[in-house]
Amino acid sequence: MLTLHVAENSPETAVLVDGATVAAVAPYEALTAAAPQARVRRWPGILTPGLLNPYAPELLESTYHPDPREADTLGTDPITGERAAEIFRKNPAALGASARRGVQRMLAHGTVAVAGELRTRTVADVVRRAGLAVGQRPPRLPGPPSLSPRPLILLPPLARSGAARFAVFDVASREELVTRGAGTCVATVIEGRMVYRRR
Repeated sequence: MLTLHVAENSPETAVLVDGATVAAVAPYEALTAAAPQARVRRWPGILTPGLLNPYAPELLESTYHPDPREADTLGTDPITGERAAEIFRKNPAALGASARRGVQRMLAHGTVAVAGELRTRTVADVVRRAGLAVGQRPPRLPGPPSLSPRPLILLPPLARSGAARFAVFDVASREELVTRGAGTCVATVIEGRMVYRRR
């Protein structure tokens, strides 16, 4: 099934998706004329190729993302440092579940690709199953690790026949995205599947 994604502040870069692949990138009017049968998904903000987060090891292997059921004892914010290491030492099986929750947080911030050497097979498998692309880590990282790192790293523009992997942010422009950060994400698509949608 063809799906046409368009964001109100970037109608010139609407995306026509066929399964897991980008069928076309063009202005919204041109794509509706070319594929009137396509299901249309309208979004606020701007449609982008999505973000690369270069801190995969730090966020997925060295950070514990609490289960909501642990909120009373551990809170809801990611846990780092020695406290996270102690959790993983006491319960090595917690790593995989934590990484899955961490990936969900990344997806909610428009991340469609990660970078950094993952040293555990468990976490590497979580990343692979999520469909996240793996890119090259920049030689210099400004730090600190974050779900919305600064500067944001936008991926290259979408292209026909490429993977249908992108994110939509509820901002007026890329400049506002840089200012407000990745927490403005409203939708993330990987391999044509909507893997995150803000409620």
